[in-house]
Amino acid sequence: MHSGNPESAVRTAAGQTVQSEQKVALVTGATNGIGKVTALELARRGYRVLLTSRDPVKGQRVLEELRPQSGSDAFELYVGDLSSMSDVRRVALEVSDRHKTFDVLINNAGGVFSERQTTADGFEYTFAFNHLAYFLLSSLLLPLLKAAAERTGEARVVSVSSSANNLGRMRWDDLQFTHGYSGVPAYSQSKLMNLLFAGALARRLSGLGVTSTSLHPGIVDTGFNFRPGGVMNIVFALSKLTAISLEQGAQTSVYLAASKEVQGVTGQYFIKNKAARANRVAYDQAAQDRLWALSETLLRPWLTPV
Repeated sequence: MHSGNPESAVRTAAGQTVQSEQKVALVTGATNGIGKVTALELARRGYRVLLTSRDPVKGQRVLEELRPQSGSDAFELYVGDLSSMSDVRRVALEVSDRHKTFDVLINNAGGVFSERQTTADGFEYTFAFNHLAYFLLSSLLLPLLKAAAERTGEARVVSVSSSANNLGRMRWDDLQFTHGYSGVPAYSQSKLMNLLFAGALARRLSGLGVTSTSLHPGIVDTGFNFRPGGVMNIVFALSKLTAISLEQGAQTSVYLAASKEVQGVTGQYFIKNKAARANRVAYDQAAQDRLWALSETLLRPWLTPV
């Protein structure tokens, strides 16, 4: 399902699709929090913005809010549950059907979950939603990003991680926490996975005009429905006292998506619009390649090119 009148993909009488000069950005999880603000700010900068939402009603409501706020009508809504790999693939197919190229992919949707859950595909939810969805959507849409780079000279993949990556440890023998699940370690590992993925993608796209960067948005009170229990309740409560606004939290995503200052910059991790150091494991190319190969194996049923 999608809505919107795509100015960037105009069908001719012959049925061909012609790309306009308007840049196009896809933002996942754009109905809440920093994703919603990121979509708003990119629209204000002249981008046609594609949004994903699990709930079609909420998605339409957000479109109705963003249009007057941004002064733009250039939005499209794609409905899908990004914890479902079939939905991720369907969203990629729908985007590919309407756009022959697009310029920016912002992998933003994510969450932290206090209890272990499995998806319809049998994956642990944090692993599926926070990592596999990034990997699959980016992989399926790479042809469109490469085409944009050929047309304009650049395209960008931006992956939202978290400073929690510094607490992350790769449980290679049990990445999906079948034993000893705890929400914070599972989340922290998934945010480290975001950096491993972003680094591996940057290496694989070297010289093709498509960059891959990652970021920590800051401690933002995004409304995660998470109750970790014990001492972590105190930690989360204290973090809310120092939380930054959604507008501040979206700044680095918008910067990496749209700023000329980072044109050509790839493989780096940013905090407050500045390159920063992450968990040392994030720079381990053997770990990057190991996670990449594992992800490809798990996602093989959904990875057929769109």
